[in-house]
Amino acid sequence: MLMNINLIIIGLLILAIGYFVGVKKMTWLLSGFNERRVKDKERLANLVGGTQILMGAILIIGGLVGVQPEEYLVIACVVILLGLLIYVNSKMVE
Repeated sequence: MLMNINLIIIGLLILAIGYFVGVKKMTWLLSGFNERRVKDKERLANLVGGTQILMGAILIIGGLVGVQPEEYLVIACVVILLGLLIYVNSKMVE
């Protein structure tokens, strides 16, 4: 079993950002966030923060158990973020 420290570090960073956005409601951390265009800031913070917390946890666990190849986890996270971006822009932004 071989740990991947890079996945663990990236997972911790994403987990921290998810915590700050989802729990502490620091939506200013979101790139391109425009308060005037978002219908429900609370829902946006919960959705994006929760998704990032989940992705961070998955990356940390993947790094601890030594998932091979690591690129599959990273690609899955990018796909999830793209889906989230499309959903937020189509349903939550005016």
